[in-house]
Amino acid sequence: MFKRFRDVTLGVFIGVFMVTAIIAAGASDSTSEWSRLLPFSQRNLMTMRQARNNLEAFFVDEDKLPDEQKYFHGSLKGMIDAVEDPYTRFVDPEQLRNEGAEMEGEYGGVGMYIGGRDGKVLVISPIEDTPAANAGLKPLDEIVKIDDTVVIGMNQSDVANLLKGVPDTDVTVWIRRAGEDELLSFLITREIINIKTVRSEMIDNISYIKLNNFHLKTAAELRDAIDLAVESNAEGIVLDVRNNPGGLLNVAVDVASLFIDGDIVVSLRGREVRFDDSLYADRGRATDLPLVVLINEGSASSSEILAGAVQDHNRGPLVGTKSYGKGSVQSLFPLPERAGMYITIARYATPSGKIIDNEGLFPDYEVEGEPTMVTSEDVQLQKAIGVMNDVLLADAPKELR
Repeated sequence: MFKRFRDVTLGVFIGVFMVTAIIAAGASDSTSEWSRLLPFSQRNLMTMRQARNNLEAFFVDEDKLPDEQKYFHGSLKGMIDAVEDPYTRFVDPEQLRNEGAEMEGEYGGVGMYIGGRDGKVLVISPIEDTPAANAGLKPLDEIVKIDDTVVIGMNQSDVANLLKGVPDTDVTVWIRRAGEDELLSFLITREIINIKTVRSEMIDNISYIKLNNFHLKTAAELRDAIDLAVESNAEGIVLDVRNNPGGLLNVAVDVASLFIDGDIVVSLRGREVRFDDSLYADRGRATDLPLVVLINEGSASSSEILAGAVQDHNRGPLVGTKSYGKGSVQSLFPLPERAGMYITIARYATPSGKIIDNEGLFPDYEVEGEPTMVTSEDVQLQKAIGVMNDVLLADAPKELR
């Protein structure tokens, strides 16, 4: 047994020696050219070769060893994860296809958005009327375990993949919640998640519009909801972005254009000057109906861009609780064979210069509570309606007050 182990080890050593000799030969011819082309030093590449040889020689389950492409993707993922930014990440071709489906508004899973903070994977927001929301998951719940897999320290993309799956299959999610002494478990049945971006209803003389995300169809659907409010003789709009995790930056600007006429919406501040930018609302598209915006700890990213612009331009007050504080911008860089990588290229600031990342937005009227489908039982919504009625009363002629 020892002789066999010795022979295998010797074989690995000889293999590494040969690779070293080849690299050294190439380096002697044109060291600078090699250094320019290779992603790592020759010594580190040799170590990677040695690590792979060790796996292929000694790993007990030989039939589970990955193929060349999986080794390669694993190396890319490890390199990108090394920057320790939860939003800078590698996506393989299948993940990229799935995320494209999410942007279109449909995918298979439990229906919640997650994010990383301080080494934890948190629920940013459950999507309204999905298995996650109906099971009782809440913003800022920390995901600890999924089925039998402990996810502490895992990349959020890997956690998301564990949550997604075939419709009508079950998944158990264990979470740690502030104020609870023990972990809470939720048995959730996966579904095809059809994301409805906008829903609206009239509450007396006020149009209540719930905005669930910022996807490709959001601005057009919101425009329809505003048109319906005008046709219904609404005197004001309560726009609800609670538990809205955000989405596409350009859609956030399009949505802001429906309430802000031509002013700055958001500024981007990057490491590279070319990523610095100021984005403005379009002119001539904004409604002049009075506005109140509802936010909470599940309002993130594009929701905070919109709410920050509304607040800074005095377009309307914010009601609810402090927002999540996701104030960074990611860009997708394509890689060969339909893979890709998201890189955080900038952080954004509101029109007045406030940085949101890890800070969040503070409402003008702080009210604790949770969104409910029954509007009369929604404490935060009722406060927003009360604030809107005060705005309408202040704007009314004296004889009508």
